[in-house]
Amino acid sequence: MNELVAIKRDDIFTDSWIIAQNIGRDHASITYNIKKFLSRLEKLGPIYSSATRINRRGRPAEIFDLNEQQAIFLMTLLDNSECVLDFKMQLAISFVAMRKLLLEKQTADWQQARLQSKQMRLQETDAIKSLIEYAKAQGSQNADKLYIVYSKLVKQLTGHNVRDMADVDTLTEILTFERLLFGIITSEMSADTYYKEIYKKAKSQLLEIKRLWAMPRLAVSG
Repeated sequence: MNELVAIKRDDIFTDSWIIAQNIGRDHASITYNIKKFLSRLEKLGPIYSSATRINRRGRPAEIFDLNEQQAIFLMTLLDNSECVLDFKMQLAISFVAMRKLLLEKQTADWQQARLQSKQMRLQETDAIKSLIEYAKAQGSQNADKLYIVYSKLVKQLTGHNVRDMADVDTLTEILTFERLLFGIITSEMSADTYYKEIYKKAKSQLLEIKRLWAMPRLAVSG
């Protein structure tokens, strides 16, 4: 979702800070409009103050959450520069995509994929724990970082690391890669492979699978 929207309080929100950052405006100008038109915005839902951040002047700035209707109204108050138009489009796409994901998360297919992903993640974590001890026995001084290293590999391949925000296809892709990692790690440790070579083999094999998945399917002639 390009981190433009997030699920909070069983609804989807953007916030004043995200808007300001993406259209190149001072955050104070955005909050000024929110406060100026507060009564109108509140007709579209409660206005929540989610957090504070430090603004350009080094002072705390109050961040306001905005639901989809509130964000749309607020955006109508801005001029239609190219930057603002681009952001309006991306924000609309993000809201639609997140609503689609929320609906998908209620399906049995998503819940099953999420459960399988959790179970596989536990198995993979156990395998990496064993690999850490295996690497230490081979003289590694940084073996404790292997958990992060292998997690980054999966994120690199799938472009996703927040499973609760992933659709069924992405969850299935993550599950496949982690299942392969589990198999590679356990089999290579059994073969007494040097721990650095295990990572090289894992990365090479998974990148090849990713490449094959990305290839267009050849048309089969009748």
